[in-house]
Amino acid sequence: MTRPSGLALYAFLYLVFLYLPVLFLPLFSFNSGTIVAFPIKGWTLEWYRQLGGQETLIQALVNSLLVGLVAALLATSMGLFAARAYVRYRFRGKEASEGLVMLPLVIPGIIVASSMLVLFISIGIKPSLTAVMLGHTFLALPFSVSIMKSAFDDFDASLEEAAFDLGSGVVETFRRVTLPIVAPGIVASLLVTFTVSFDEFVLAFFLSGNQPTLPVYIWSQIRFPAKLPNTLALGSLLLLASVALLVVAEYFRRRSAKSTI
Repeated sequence: MTRPSGLALYAFLYLVFLYLPVLFLPLFSFNSGTIVAFPIKGWTLEWYRQLGGQETLIQALVNSLLVGLVAALLATSMGLFAARAYVRYRFRGKEASEGLVMLPLVIPGIIVASSMLVLFISIGIKPSLTAVMLGHTFLALPFSVSIMKSAFDDFDASLEEAAFDLGSGVVETFRRVTLPIVAPGIVASLLVTFTVSFDEFVLAFFLSGNQPTLPVYIWSQIRFPAKLPNTLALGSLLLLASVALLVVAEYFRRRSAKSTI
């Protein structure tokens, strides 16, 4: 029987260190007590039951779903054409352009949020869900471009050339040849960018105004100890939903990679 290598042991310990605290979130969400500490007093589903009766929570959830849907559609639409251009064509400033697209991944979120707040106010866009949608689109675009580039990397350009030779136009070729092949990548991009938007806090905190998204609502609740059990229950549901979306997105991403081989 082979012993685990040092690298495998390190990876295991790293994952335990990274995710073990997260596992305490659903554990304490079933605690009948209001204090997050061991030993657990008892087990209950009461905190989950109370979530459905909070109108402010429901409205914040609707806001997050709306923002996430719009941001995912916008980011994926732009990421689709940007990725196609980066993979298929050579043009001056290509590397600089791609670097600028990926810039939100390395800039601190609070710098991006404060800069966008100043920019939007200066052009007449007040803090609102519209501002959050624009901000989240900017934030999610690098993720979309990365996913769509992997979908286009092994795309056989001769398929489009064959469609052109048979008399198809640019739009028809894109609709009937390109889109079906990269469709799994598009689905993966939509799911990932929606998750990025749905879970994002800093930009939403600066730009949402009096229309908070769900992460902003959760932040406002954790300041009150009496609200903590409900927040843990809500956080557990969000954790489960995020993991499920990312698993589905990874499935479609791998399917896209296989379909382009």
